[in-house]
Amino acid sequence: MSRSAHPAGPRHADVLPEGHYSAPPTDLNALDSKVWAETVTRDTDGVLTVGGLDVRRLAEEFGTPAYFLDEDDFRARARSWRTAFGDDADVFYAGKAFLSRAVVRWLHEEGLNLDVCSGGELATALSAGMPAERIAFHGNNKSTDEIRRAVEAGVGRIVLDSFQEIVRVAHIAQELGTRQRVQIRITVGVEAHTHEFIATAHEDQKFGIPLAGGQAAEAVRRALTLDGLELIGIHSHIGSQIFDMSGFEVAAHRVVGLLRDIRDEHGVELPEIDLGGGLGIAYTSDDDPREPHEIAKALTEIVTRECDAARLATPRISVEPGRAIVGPTAFTLYEVGTVKPLDGLRTYVSVDGGMSDNIRTALYDAEYSVALASRVSEAEPMLCRVVGKHCESGDIVVKDAFLPGDLAPGDLIAVPATGAYCRSMASNYNHVLRPPVVAVRDGEARVIVRRETEEDILRLDVG
Repeated sequence: MSRSAHPAGPRHADVLPEGHYSAPPTDLNALDSKVWAETVTRDTDGVLTVGGLDVRRLAEEFGTPAYFLDEDDFRARARSWRTAFGDDADVFYAGKAFLSRAVVRWLHEEGLNLDVCSGGELATALSAGMPAERIAFHGNNKSTDEIRRAVEAGVGRIVLDSFQEIVRVAHIAQELGTRQRVQIRITVGVEAHTHEFIATAHEDQKFGIPLAGGQAAEAVRRALTLDGLELIGIHSHIGSQIFDMSGFEVAAHRVVGLLRDIRDEHGVELPEIDLGGGLGIAYTSDDDPREPHEIAKALTEIVTRECDAARLATPRISVEPGRAIVGPTAFTLYEVGTVKPLDGLRTYVSVDGGMSDNIRTALYDAEYSVALASRVSEAEPMLCRVVGKHCESGDIVVKDAFLPGDLAPGDLIAVPATGAYCRSMASNYNHVLRPPVVAVRDGEARVIVRRETEEDILRLDVG
C-alpha cells in the first residue's frame, strides 16, 4: 500500500486548490428557478415554501430528513414531454429514477408509458394500474422468473440485452403460447461526455450488444428466426446527465445504418427506434438543460435526416426521460446538527441524513446546490461542505457550497434537484432509516412513500 494512501479512501480536505469553487453568490437567499421545483419560493418572512406550505410546518409534521415532491411540477414536466413528442412518438418514463404507486398513477393520467428494469419495478407498475401494454422491461440480467412475469402480464416490449436473453425470452414466450414484442439494445460506440459510471454506449461496459464486429447484426438475425419473438426495433442509450446533442446524432447515424443493413439482408424494415434517455437537468446554476420541445425537435430531425439518407421510412421514435421529469421536482430537507469551522479550510455542516439518502455525491462526484430554508440571513457567506451523519469520510451531500455565516444547529437547509435517484438509491447504511417521500399540491401534503422505522429493519433481521 502506498504511504500516501489512506485505507479508508482519499483524503478530501487537506488543501483547497486555488479556483476549486465558484465565487459566492451575490444573494444567498435567492432561489434559481432552473434548480428548484416550480412552486418553491420564499414567503414574506423569507421561509422556503413548496405548494404554499412552510417548510418549518412540513418538518414538524413529517420530520427530517425528508424528500418533498412538487406534484404539480411533476405532472407539468410529464405533460411537456408528452406534448413535445406528440402522437407520432412514445415517451417512456424511466422508473429507475424514482418509482412509487402514486407516480405510476400520475404517469398513467398524464398519458406517459413506463420503463421498468426489475421485477420489483414491474410489480409496482402493475399494482398501481399501469396497463401492461404501456410498459417496457429493461435490464442486463433479467431472471427467468422476471421474464415469465413480464410475458404473462403482456408487457408492451422487452428490451433484449444479450444473446442468452434472446433465447430465454423466446423460449418462455413459446412456452406461454404467445409472441413477445422485443427490441434489441445495442452499444453504438458513442461515449457521452459524463461520468464513467453513467456513460453507457461505449463498448467496454455491461449493457447491450456491441454494434462492432457484427454482433448486433447477428443478434438481429437470431431474433428474426425465433417464433416466440416479434422484433419491433433497436434500442440505444448513450449515457446520463447529457446536455450536448452531438452524441445522439452519432448514435442515430449508426443505429439507422444497422436498420438499413437489416432491410438489405432480411427484407425487413423495423418500425421503431428507441434513443433512450439521459438528458441532463440543472443541479447548480451553471447547468443549462434543454427544454423538451428543443430535444424533441432535434431528435426527430436527426432520425428523419439519417433515414432519408438511407432511403428508409422514418421509424417511430421513443425516448425514456426519468431524471428530466422527476429530478427537478423534489428537494431534500435536512436539520443542521453541528457546525464545525476548520481554520483556513472550510466549515463542515453536519445534517441528519447523508449518503444513505443521497449517494450520488460519493458515487459520481455529483454537484448540488443548497439553501438555508427556515429563515433568511444577511450574514456574510461562508464556504461549507454539507456532510451526513454516517461513519464514513466520503459521506458528503454538497461538496462546496456557500451558506450564511450565522448558520446554527436547528436550522433547516434544503438541497434541490433530488427527485431522481436519491430515494431510489437510498440505503440503510449504519442502520439509518430511509426518509419518506411527501407529495405537495395546492396547500396539502401527503406521504406517498412512508419513512422507514426501526421495526421495519428489525423485522427483516430474523436472528
